[in-house]
Amino acid sequence: MLLKTRVVSLAILFLSCVLSVSAFAQTAAFMVGEKLAGSIGFYDANFHRIGDAKVGGHPHEIVLTPDKRTVYVADNGVMWMTETGPGGNTVSIVDVASMKRTATINLGKFRRPHGITFDPSSGYVYVTTEKPSKLLALDPKALKIVRAYDVKGQAPHIVMLGHKRKWAYVSNTDTGTLSAINLRSGEAISMPSGERPQGLAMSPDGRTIFAADSGGNSISIFNLAQKRNIGQIATSGKAPVRVVVSHDGKTLIYALQEGRSVGFADIATRKELLEIPVGGRPVSMSLSLDGKLAYCSVQEQDEIYIISVADRKVVRIVHLPKGTGPDPVVPLR
Repeated sequence: MLLKTRVVSLAILFLSCVLSVSAFAQTAAFMVGEKLAGSIGFYDANFHRIGDAKVGGHPHEIVLTPDKRTVYVADNGVMWMTETGPGGNTVSIVDVASMKRTATINLGKFRRPHGITFDPSSGYVYVTTEKPSKLLALDPKALKIVRAYDVKGQAPHIVMLGHKRKWAYVSNTDTGTLSAINLRSGEAISMPSGERPQGLAMSPDGRTIFAADSGGNSISIFNLAQKRNIGQIATSGKAPVRVVVSHDGKTLIYALQEGRSVGFADIATRKELLEIPVGGRPVSMSLSLDGKLAYCSVQEQDEIYIISVADRKVVRIVHLPKGTGPDPVVPLR
């Protein structure tokens, strides 16, 4: 009888553990890169904090794998890219289910990783580094660098892969260019952009990239087939730093850091539609999975502005714990 009771107790304990993991998977709705705190924060659908994974110092961009099981984090090591310090030299690997960092990839002499993306076809992670200016291909299983690419520019910021994953596109902030890098041959084509390009967004058809020219008040437009700059969209506010394309491909939504606002522009007419003020200098921009909401972090105020894409207005301001320093917001569901 005693043995039977112990078996039942162990079964109940095992089941409760399984249910706890399952409950977490159903509860976690958002991840936030917490630049000041040095962590990846996990939040439920109401933006209540349910946990965090400690990563390297001052993480910048993060990327979630398509299966939503793993997050790769660029452990930049400084708060602002204009700082001169050496920064960090690791990429953290975070398990979503356990909310823990499970491994790090040591980048050696390559420091201040910034932009990061994932190629599901090869399993490689691509990350830009500012010191020296490179694009690295990483094997996250072997935890090693596979290849270093010349970006033909200085201070590479964001990296995006083309739809066929033959080309990578990198914004070179200090040289004012967008580079197209052939991932097989290593060929790099440099295209002039506006002043100090940072954030990138691709059209749904994969034919166009938009670059946020943070040093002025414009967003540059690039034809990817022709590999050239084909125009700009002027912004009223200064310093566009991040940009996204609406799911229907008709509208740009962007964070204006020095304008302390979020802008909307019509892609067809290349005209700004309006700007919405926010309570500080925004640093990020992302969309909900259904494309109905935009998430914009104001790092210095520990706030996230939630904006209706259709109504073009702020519907909620989320106040995160003091000292969080939110940057990118990544929806899980």
